[in-house]
Amino acid sequence: MTEKKYFLDIVISKEKLSDGKDVFVVVCPSLDVASQGTSIEEAMKNIREAVELYLEEMPEAYEELDITRKEMPTFSFIEVKKNAKTARIVR
Repeated sequence: MTEKKYFLDIVISKEKLSDGKDVFVVVCPSLDVASQGTSIEEAMKNIREAVELYLEEMPEAYEELDITRKEMPTFSFIEVKKNAKTARIVR
């Protein structure tokens, strides 16, 4: 039997800790799960582990994923300017 695959959105942001060191904070908005790492690679590894642990403890969350995500997510971002009247989509 083939394992079912799920594609989840994640967002990675570079933040500064109070001691001035960089940390990469990663959030999976579909499940409201977050983690962090000192590199993007570490943050990605940590969010995968956090999501797997979450789904292990909350297997009913797979049902919600079946409804909301049938294909890989699309990502984009926008640029906004202070006091701007319009926003420009960057691709």
